[in-house]
Amino acid sequence: MNRTTTMLALTLVLIATPALAGDDDCAVPMTDWQPREAVVKLAADQGWALRRIRIDDGCYELIGRDAEGRAIEVKLNPATLAVVEMEFGDDHGEGREPEDDTHDD
Repeated sequence: MNRTTTMLALTLVLIATPALAGDDDCAVPMTDWQPREAVVKLAADQGWALRRIRIDDGCYELIGRDAEGRAIEVKLNPATLAVVEMEFGDDHGEGREPEDDTHDD
């Protein structure tokens, strides 16, 4: 009985592991991706000024500024263009203007 319970528990853990991983990878076949132009239009509709569009972990990744001028990094599902993850640069010390280290001593 113990062995059956252990095997059942192990099987459940193995099945649940991908769901529990919490990764933000996009597993979408390229044939189902929205075109890059749709990404640009979505960004414009949101008021985002894009600096770069790239592919990261199978997702579209947008780098730029939001409508309020804050640095942003946005991951989009390439099929639906739904936001998978959005970070503001200041949340991690990124996106801030570099401090002036020059001194007139």
